[in-house]
Amino acid sequence: MEIVNLLMDMNALFRGPALLMLLLGIALFLSIGLHFLPVRGMGYGIRMLWRGPESNQEGDISPFNALMLSLFSTIGMGSIVGVATAIAIGGPGAVFWMWCAALIGMALRFAETVLAVHFRERNEEGHYVGGPMYYIKNGLGQGWSWLAWLFALLAILAGIGIGNMVPANAVAGALKSSLGIPYLVSGLALAGLVYLIIMGGVQRLARVAGILTPLMVGFYVAGGLTIIVANIDMLPGAIMLIFKYAFSPAAATGGFTGTTVLLAMRWGMTGGFANETGLGTAAIANAAARTDEPVRQGAIAMLGTLFDTLIVCTITALVILVSGEWSSGKSGVDLVASAFANGLSSFGLVILTLAMILFAFTTILGWGLYFERCGEYLFGNEAATRFRWVWPALVLAGAQIDINLIWLITDTFGALMAIPNLIALLLLSPVVFHLTYDYFERLHG
Repeated sequence: MEIVNLLMDMNALFRGPALLMLLLGIALFLSIGLHFLPVRGMGYGIRMLWRGPESNQEGDISPFNALMLSLFSTIGMGSIVGVATAIAIGGPGAVFWMWCAALIGMALRFAETVLAVHFRERNEEGHYVGGPMYYIKNGLGQGWSWLAWLFALLAILAGIGIGNMVPANAVAGALKSSLGIPYLVSGLALAGLVYLIIMGGVQRLARVAGILTPLMVGFYVAGGLTIIVANIDMLPGAIMLIFKYAFSPAAATGGFTGTTVLLAMRWGMTGGFANETGLGTAAIANAAARTDEPVRQGAIAMLGTLFDTLIVCTITALVILVSGEWSSGKSGVDLVASAFANGLSSFGLVILTLAMILFAFTTILGWGLYFERCGEYLFGNEAATRFRWVWPALVLAGAQIDINLIWLITDTFGALMAIPNLIALLLLSPVVFHLTYDYFERLHG
């Protein structure tokens, strides 16, 4: 019990205001240094996304599939449960600060991707590999190789839990409660699917991502919009709640006791940065994109934050608010389940359950690539195949065991892995600024 309490204290420390302020400070610094280009350049990013790659550009997967692959892990359980927790603790005003964090955080995703593509390498199989470990090593030099090694190690340790066993356990639990499928059966089926996909390498992962990501997002958004439209008379009031309680304490009824503006800001910002922005993992997927311009892929990659927070997370928030369940005293998955059931009865719970299964499953697939790439960086190219075998085995184990302690440990590692990446982004910011200014000067003649 003392060990658990110690881990909880460590998790609160590393997941608390200190890391949040570090994320916010560096995100603001990059935003200002880029003249808020990530926000101003959303239209350009969308145009580049649909234009696609040219045939002579180097890389392994299309820019669109690279974005979809990064969204595999970005759009996860946090897009549902994390938003509900932020509203339950921070009040409706937390949604406003979540939006602010997302808009500022786009600069982090942009910078990570620019550096990942610029400093990427070819591995022994001829595939492009990149991410924080490579731009730390190639951008900061051999004297910083220990920091690259530390990032890769922390990413592996974090991935075992938050990227594998925790979502596997969530899928198995959902199938058990909804369909009565035994944990062993669902674990075997899930591990088998994961094995078939990841053994095909980044190309197969990318093809699956290009199909599955738009489908699962569209399915969840359609379900959420159905509830919102059914309660359209409540929508103006819900939006007013967001802006009203963003700047004044919320005093609600039921189990919700109210919050200060500072608390709303903290939980909203936490929700806004919960989409792996700042961790550097999405850069590993975007480094494989077929492109000859790091800035172009950066403009595409930053849309991931837009899709996750400003669309998926916002749908979750609005469903909770229009349902009136936000002040019920419930939190997390219970709050979301009540909101969906309130809107569409038992069908709403079906939509939510299927969405959570899909979000958890794609998280496992996305983190499978990160796990492999970090293992390859630490132990060499031959280790990649062995890591592909280990990943489904962890899925099978995670589906059947008590996951709470593993989640607590690996979530702490997940917070810690942001620190090496943020240090690198700060030190390499002149490279990001130079590449960006040079690209747009050439683009505009």
